[in-house]
Amino acid sequence: MAFSPEDFPERLERVRERIRSVANTAGRSPDSVRILPVTKTLPASAVCTAVAAGLDMVGENRVQEAVAKMKEVDLRVSWELIGHLQSNKVRLAVEHFDRIQSVDTITRIEQINRHAAEADKRMAILIQVNAGRDPAKFGADLSQAPALLERALSCTNLRIDGLMTIAPLSDDPEVARHTFARLRSCRDSLEQRFGCRLAELSMGMSDDFESAVREGSTLLRLGSVLFGPR
Repeated sequence: MAFSPEDFPERLERVRERIRSVANTAGRSPDSVRILPVTKTLPASAVCTAVAAGLDMVGENRVQEAVAKMKEVDLRVSWELIGHLQSNKVRLAVEHFDRIQSVDTITRIEQINRHAAEADKRMAILIQVNAGRDPAKFGADLSQAPALLERALSCTNLRIDGLMTIAPLSDDPEVARHTFARLRSCRDSLEQRFGCRLAELSMGMSDDFESAVREGSTLLRLGSVLFGPR
């Protein structure tokens, strides 16, 4: 199905209503949850549609695909890299993205910091944690998160905003819920241990975002529920 910009405002409002309902039930302010529209594989016009609807950021999975769109889009919008970052794409990602969410090794932390220093930039990042213990997903093991954060905090050209995770694919909604609860617990533990604020919890996608809201997500990475099937 091709992307239909005419459907976007209605889809967005339905998603916002679902967020409001879950957040209110969970005792949270709906305003504490932001939507990151994921525009991977979609044309640059999808970015324009999201911005026209009042959203101020977009998520992309692939560095080169995103950079091509950036050249087409002359709008004030923040670009977030949410896909796995390969070593040979680090420099390009640092130069073009506003934040990199998929940071899951000390090696990548050091590479990003080095290229950020070269670009005279303080790069915002999230540490990706495999909180669902899914061998099919990228992300550091929960036990590795303290070492990654400690190294990142020592890097003068990095700003560590929080954590990110992707829940395993499962027909059981409890799998996603427990994944998100573990990430929140990990964040709380890290904040206490290192005395730092990790405000961002990027968790929840089109199929599981309501569970993510219940468990404290601050940023939902939403694609098909907003743009329709790819």
